[in-house]
Amino acid sequence: MQVFEDRQDAGRRLATALSTHPEVEGAERIVVLGVPRGGLPVGAEVARALRAPFDVVVVRKLRSPHNQELGFGAIGADGHVEVNDDLVARLGLSTAEIEQEIADRRDAVGRRVALYREAAAPADLEGAVAIVVDDGIATGGTARLACAYARRNGARRVLLAAPVGPAGVTERMADAADAVLVLSTPAEFLSVGQAYADFAQLSDTDAVTALRVAAGPAA
Repeated sequence: MQVFEDRQDAGRRLATALSTHPEVEGAERIVVLGVPRGGLPVGAEVARALRAPFDVVVVRKLRSPHNQELGFGAIGADGHVEVNDDLVARLGLSTAEIEQEIADRRDAVGRRVALYREAAAPADLEGAVAIVVDDGIATGGTARLACAYARRNGARRVLLAAPVGPAGVTERMADAADAVLVLSTPAEFLSVGQAYADFAQLSDTDAVTALRVAAGPAA
């Protein structure tokens, strides 16, 4: 298993791999989309290396009641919801629990969109190759919704890229994007954080700074 020093290191390594990817080499225009919060510093490095516009795609994980890191789905900035029905069944979640979490996350999405739009205006995805970047893929619900958002907003092709994910993630996410690139897929995947020496939680200030800096000159 690869171990990344931090999210910036992961972003630089991901950018190196992406630079020779067929979807990137043949693209007339690329837009990098970072999934906040953790995907923003990773995506910022990718956008910088590829000299591409950088934007944020706001998606919030629907959290399991007894494990906040385990997502049973996700909700996007436009209110679109994806739910992993199999996981919901295994967790035994009630309709009331699901609806409460969706309502809570919808409010959180609205607040995040307002915050990030103070730092950067939306990038134009029409006809572009959109590279959706996160700091890792666990269940895939957040990444799947982020890719769908890119398509709904005009991306011609969608490439999902992350430093780490579980074994089989590339095949499992093949229906969400035109191509999937994951650098490390350990057989014993426990969490995204296991692939990082430094996996510190990011504040809103950290995330906004990454967006503001990368969305400026590189665009």
